[in-house]
Amino acid sequence: MTDLPTLPVTFRPGRTRAILLTAGVVIFLVISGIAMLLEQLGPGERLSFVVTGALIFWVLAQLARVKVVADESGVTVVNIASRRRLAWAEILQVNLRPGDPWVFLNLSDGTSLPALGIQPGIAKQHAIADAKALRALAEAHSTTDLP
Repeated sequence: MTDLPTLPVTFRPGRTRAILLTAGVVIFLVISGIAMLLEQLGPGERLSFVVTGALIFWVLAQLARVKVVADESGVTVVNIASRRRLAWAEILQVNLRPGDPWVFLNLSDGTSLPALGIQPGIAKQHAIADAKALRALAEAHSTTDLP
């Protein structure tokens, strides 16, 4: 069995996050730099370049914000456009099957919730370890939550 991590614990795709944020900064700087170097552009056109760079950065930052936070009372899943708080008793199973793009949480209401904060893309072994840790936490807390 996996050793239980100390709560609270946050699971994030660290390398992916670093790449997305770095790319966002570089893209913003390059687009803004081009806007300043092109002498034929007017102030409004320059501003549109900067705003475009900022929007691209914002999109990449939204992709980088995904995480799964586990604490004593449950789990908070932050995906690209949503945040959901779950009690431990709501999580029946934590799945990361071969080929899955991220962890899926099977819930007591019969649905499955993707948890993008644990994804094997760049750091497969790290994601597997995180999935095992979250699974062990869910199993440990589901048995203590029963009457």
